[in-house]
Amino acid sequence: MLVPDDPVFYAKFQSLEEPLLRHLYRLHHAGADSDDERVIADAYDSWVQVLLKLPLWARWHTEDAPAVPAAEEPPPRYTLYSVCGDELTSVYPIEVSAADLGHLTACLDLFAGAGTEPPDGEERLADVFRRVMEVLLLPPPSGLLNILRFVGEQGSAVSVTLPAEHEQEYQRFCEKVVTILSSGDTFAYRSHRAMYL
Repeated sequence: MLVPDDPVFYAKFQSLEEPLLRHLYRLHHAGADSDDERVIADAYDSWVQVLLKLPLWARWHTEDAPAVPAAEEPPPRYTLYSVCGDELTSVYPIEVSAADLGHLTACLDLFAGAGTEPPDGEERLADVFRRVMEVLLLPPPSGLLNILRFVGEQGSAVSVTLPAEHEQEYQRFCEKVVTILSSGDTFAYRSHRAMYL
């Protein structure tokens, strides 16, 4: 899959941690070992596995704690350019297991189910979770994915200029990401879309 080097996506993804842990805490203190608790525990473990692969986490982790080894090598950093020489928001290919995606999807289904959404300020949880999952499951354009995989295999690349046909794929893909994450709020949508122009 492709994930953008996008603070909006990263913030929404990271915002899932607290509600997942809060739900686990509530279920654990309810006493009985329940199916819901197992679903959320598996989803939290999968959330961590995806977090460790995100480009923004890898950058912050290596900048803040260079002596601490990362769980895996972060994607090689590069600056992405259009044919005209304009700098673009980078997108990175990452590998996420089907099991991790399945755990996260099962948890989203649980939170989106009737009557499971808690009343104390977490009414947006299912919506944010759904948007994050839609980005993670968004099919990447094959040409763009192949170019970026090739860049990753070369090690550290300083800059990458997209050919015109792949730049169009990039623009369509990024428009979908922005629409998924920011639709419903005109100001947020316009501000977010400006990152990719």
